Amino acid sequence: MDTSFSLTRQQQWVVGGLLLLVMAVTRSHILLSHIQDASWAIFFLLGFYLRQPLGLVVFLLVAFAIDLLVIESSAGESYCFTVAYPFLLPAYTSLWLAGHWFANHYREDIRGLFYFIAAAVVGIAVCDMIASGGFYWFSGRFSDVNVATFVQRLATYTPLYMKTTLLYLGIAAVIHLAVVQAGRFKAQTYHS
Repeated sequence: MDTSFSLTRQQQWVVGGLLLLVMAVTRSHILLSHIQDASWAIFFLLGFYLRQPLGLVVFLLVAFAIDLLVIESSAGESYCFTVAYPFLLPAYTSLWLAGHWFANHYREDIRGLFYFIAAAVVGIAVCDMIASGGFYWFSGRFSDVNVATFVQRLATYTPLYMKTTLLYLGIAAVIHLAVVQAGRFKAQTYHS
């Protein structure tokens, strides 16, 4: 059984464009302000579908540009944009690495589902630890920083990040499997 997944160059451009569109809409809240940001799921999917580091750099720059546009549109105000912002680079990279790892262990069976869930959960947990840790310890937004409060904040917010990111990844997995099956059906029909 093949334990890796790859796309043609044309498929990579299509997937990359779709991921950029979803990130632009959900991160900037251009159309619907109540839609949760899909960036964490997108960086995982980026590692799965587009494994070149250049793609990661492009998406990191686009995320930064979107954030700057959002800040500009809100008269320069942003609670989250602090000296801790650079912690998003390793945080998002951890998700990219988790998706990349999963691409190399891709399988369409129960073991593949286990690998998918494990890669996603570990990637999300590491991302949250880095992003939240960087913000908590270095943003200057908290007056009395200590380990106990940080652990409490992780216990409070990590399940929310897990739920949102896993929901987006679940939707992506269903779409992925539908497209793969449709491709196989088309190939069987063509060869019949």
